[in-house]
Amino acid sequence: MHHYAIVNAFSDRPLAGNPVAVFFDCDELETNVMQRIAAEMRLSESTFVSQPKHGGDVHVRIFTPVNELGFAGHPLLGTALALSLRLGKSTLNIETAKGIFPFTLEHPERLGDAVVAHIDMVQPEPVIQIYTQTDALLHALGVPCSTLPVEMYDVGPRHVFVGVETLEMLSALVPDQRALGQHENMAALCFCGTGNAWRMRMFSPAYGVVEDAATGSAAGPLALHLARHGVTRFGRTLEILQGVEMGHPSKMYGLAQADGEKYRLYAGGHAIQVAQGTYFI
Repeated sequence: MHHYAIVNAFSDRPLAGNPVAVFFDCDELETNVMQRIAAEMRLSESTFVSQPKHGGDVHVRIFTPVNELGFAGHPLLGTALALSLRLGKSTLNIETAKGIFPFTLEHPERLGDAVVAHIDMVQPEPVIQIYTQTDALLHALGVPCSTLPVEMYDVGPRHVFVGVETLEMLSALVPDQRALGQHENMAALCFCGTGNAWRMRMFSPAYGVVEDAATGSAAGPLALHLARHGVTRFGRTLEILQGVEMGHPSKMYGLAQADGEKYRLYAGGHAIQVAQGTYFI
């Protein structure tokens, strides 16, 4: 028997944002059972919380319906809120397979029986490389050409960024999911915007997600991608709206800072716990 919570990440109201299922006290659960539960939940990710192994407050494993991730944004942001409510802490150091990451919760408040708070998180420094299958990817997405070089940012999940010329083109995208599924271990992030305001859509058959409502692990990398190519500047906080076409609008904040050849990435947004229950297994 395991208690769990459902948290909508990157939203301050129910029925919006990107939901994650957070399971507590999972030290005795085997990996294959976690994977099967994640598949049964039919959410883009589920997380499983256990005792810390490396000096953090907790250890968290993240599963899509088809595989495990070393790091992911919206699942960890939602998990941070659920843990804060459970442990009574406003700062948390969460262990994942990619390392230990600090989370800070601010301004928690009740909306009826739900609790909402703003959460900031540090993100892993990515490994960046040119994507070698650009032509096939653009064809699968239905994008004639990218406004910036098509590059991959590996932060655990591997994000490939494709710039789209107009919001109308971005909203109208209907990718060929079968062709996109030939691109293994990656998510395609299509983006458009100016200044501080950006829109994004994410497609990833490889991660078992036709489309994602909020890809928090891509918020910092998008800010970095734009700054590296001179579209914005380092140290500028971007507002990123995602999930509009899915009817689940999600608002994220992304920030990239440069220190010589090293980068520091941050993301933030609201989360709201909307449900809790017990899973009998």
